[in-house]
Amino acid sequence: MAGGRAVRNAGKVTEPEIVDVVVVGLGVGGEEVAGRLAEAGLDVVGVERDLVGGECPYWGCIPSKMMIRAANALAEAHRVNELAGSAEVRPDWAPVAKRIREEATDTWDDQAAVDRFIGKGGRFVRGAGRLDGPGRVRVGDQVFQARHAVVLGTGTRPSVPPIDGLADTPYWTNHQAIEVEKLPATLLVLGGGAIGLELAQVFARFGVRVTVIEAADRVLAVEEPESSKVAAAALRADGVTVETGVKAERVSHDGSAFTVHAGGGSYTGDRLLVVTGRRAHLEELGLDSVGVDAKQRYLPVDSRMHAADGIWAVGDLTGEGAFTHIAMYQAAIVVADVLDHVRRAQGGPDASGTASVVGGAAGVVSSVGGAMSAGGSTVAPGSVPVADYRALPRVTFTDPEVGAVGLTEQQARDRGINVQIGFAELSSSTRGWIHKTPGDGFIKLVADADQGVLVGATSVGPAGGEVLSGLVVAVHASVPISQLRHMIYAYPTFHRAIETALRDLS
Repeated sequence: MAGGRAVRNAGKVTEPEIVDVVVVGLGVGGEEVAGRLAEAGLDVVGVERDLVGGECPYWGCIPSKMMIRAANALAEAHRVNELAGSAEVRPDWAPVAKRIREEATDTWDDQAAVDRFIGKGGRFVRGAGRLDGPGRVRVGDQVFQARHAVVLGTGTRPSVPPIDGLADTPYWTNHQAIEVEKLPATLLVLGGGAIGLELAQVFARFGVRVTVIEAADRVLAVEEPESSKVAAAALRADGVTVETGVKAERVSHDGSAFTVHAGGGSYTGDRLLVVTGRRAHLEELGLDSVGVDAKQRYLPVDSRMHAADGIWAVGDLTGEGAFTHIAMYQAAIVVADVLDHVRRAQGGPDASGTASVVGGAAGVVSSVGGAMSAGGSTVAPGSVPVADYRALPRVTFTDPEVGAVGLTEQQARDRGINVQIGFAELSSSTRGWIHKTPGDGFIKLVADADQGVLVGATSVGPAGGEVLSGLVVAVHASVPISQLRHMIYAYPTFHRAIETALRDLS
């Protein structure tokens, strides 16, 4: 239906309001897109049914890392007895819960985020947005027609497995685990991925008896087997029971405790945390009205985040990785591409585009015809980027941290790459020896022997995620291994173990 025509709905006629851009879902990616396009002078409507900012600031990255910081402080205090004298440690969850409530989430209120978006020039609408034809979005009785773009950033929700009896129990997802004010005595964790392991270790360090139940034959099954071994050993050292190769068959709750029946045995706990993955709910978005199949786990997009004509998607919804840094990376591409689209639609100069992901966009022509600037760097024409996930970094924030980038060894072999492996134990490095690293941290390099470059790497250790940064650059830029070997690595650092792993490649 054309932009100015009325829309009939349930016997009523609703006249669409014409705007430049509608962003449905203001998680980290959608909020970034909506804010930057509004700052560039476009008429932007941002739609969110839950909290502006999404999972990360309220139930994910930020509060969980506060929990991890507190739990690691307890663990480090216990190490005083080995390294520096004696210390008595008494865990107390109250200050952790208070910090999450007051500093991170504002008691799960997003008014500050809403005000931030409005302050950038956007218009905020609370509700569930749904496509209602090309360029059109319905939010309750309101209908918006976008001149230039609709951007979907509705994220994902916990995917609960169809285990007999589970749906009828008061199980936790990550939301309840983050919001908890009083810790249970015992906790069952269904799922041995990154979120499950991080939360399991946190609660164990605060005195909870934790059991992790994982159906795969190892925890962190998407990472290197060596990472799985170190992570499992670290959790067991903290008192966590780790059960792998165990598939839950039935869950029951007697009013006070959960029982998970699996593999001929059973596990009992006061609470049950289910962290077995997430999925997008495409059926809620009205995608059929624009000819897109909604019966998919995720919404496929091209290299510039196009999901369909005039529709972009960003963040977890796209299935490229449930990471804040992916959502922000994709948001920068969407901002550049939408601004380029607007410029071309208005017949502005440089139809090839000058929008850049480097800090904003330059020389944007707004819908009212004026020259606008979103700040940032001015770059050469034709610089609208395309997505490149070859060097996708990821970190599991257990202690030790498990950082990885690019392909695992098995993934590289499955692609037919002539694989060469370099490996170095972190404990064999001088810094590891000084630090008395808990567990067996390591550096593992996955090289394409024919091309002479790294295609993947893993960094496990006390600062595994930080050490990873140099490896990300090496994979992303295809730095020749010969150059990596000829670098100077500071001594004594954890990252110096990269040099040892490089020698092992030969």
